[in-house]
Amino acid sequence: MHQPVLAPSILAADFAQLGQQARAAVKAGAEWLHIDVMDGHFVPNISFGPVAVRALRSLADETGALLDVHL
Repeated sequence: MHQPVLAPSILAADFAQLGQQARAAVKAGAEWLHIDVMDGHFVPNISFGPVAVRALRSLADETGALLDVHL
């Protein structure tokens, strides 16, 4: 039987503390981090852009976490 994957979304994180809060999620046991990318075109909201995703990718590489990105 497959183990379910829990990928906490970091959309609710404080963007001023994004790196710190993403690291805290990994430290708490998250093996995956879920990123919701919203561009204001297909949905009315705007969330993470390329710069933030790039920074989170560096954090994932550093911590061994996997990124799950929802476009």
